Amino acid sequence: MELKICHLYPDVLNLYGDRGNILCMQKRLEWRGISCRVDQVRLGERKSLAGYDLFFIGGGQDFDQEILLEDLRRHKGPEIRAALADGGTFLCICGGYQMMGHDYETADGAKCEFLGAIDFHTAGGAKRMIGNYAYRLDEEDGAGTVVGFENHSGRTWLGSGVRPLGRVLKGYGNNGEDGTEGARFENAFCTYSHGPVLPKNPAFADLLIRTALLRRYGSCELDPLEDGFEQLAHDRVLRRIR
Repeated sequence: MELKICHLYPDVLNLYGDRGNILCMQKRLEWRGISCRVDQVRLGERKSLAGYDLFFIGGGQDFDQEILLEDLRRHKGPEIRAALADGGTFLCICGGYQMMGHDYETADGAKCEFLGAIDFHTAGGAKRMIGNYAYRLDEEDGAGTVVGFENHSGRTWLGSGVRPLGRVLKGYGNNGEDGTEGARFENAFCTYSHGPVLPKNPAFADLLIRTALLRRYGSCELDPLEDGFEQLAHDRVLRRIR
């Protein structure tokens, strides 16, 4: 068994140690004897995205997103949409999450057109939503609790056919109003969780790995791992948040 991971825009979307999500998945695959190949695809690089099983897009500042717009329009946008339609698994964090939607409207009314791969839009607000937070995954994804760190001024509103990744237990989530966090569409998992999110949420990490392996091989039985330290970190953060 092998899993091929594509890390998109590691040179500009790299806030808060989000690359740790890649390292976490690599180790959890290695511990199970599953091969893993990670390729980085940088700003301006022309490379086919066909053949990858899992895609990771990290978080970035508003400026970082703006410099990506031309690259998305000219090169990677159509390939990202095609990979999602083909069943590829995506983990998209904060700015990477926002880019999967239709657009981002700044607080002063300027609009940035994004991928439109998933039906949602984001609008900038005057107040930043920042802090440690927790949310519960949707029942279809196991209903586990995820802890993370959010720092965003964008308010995201989901469209038709898109369900939230989870429901906020403490914190702001998508917009601070409707109690939703992230977006779940096809095999895309989008969230505002920095941190990185996966090392202290092992069940969430395995959900992503299982989704990608199922799509590639048609079946997947993941051997259990000794997650005592990971679960301890998760539980301690959750107690502090609550």
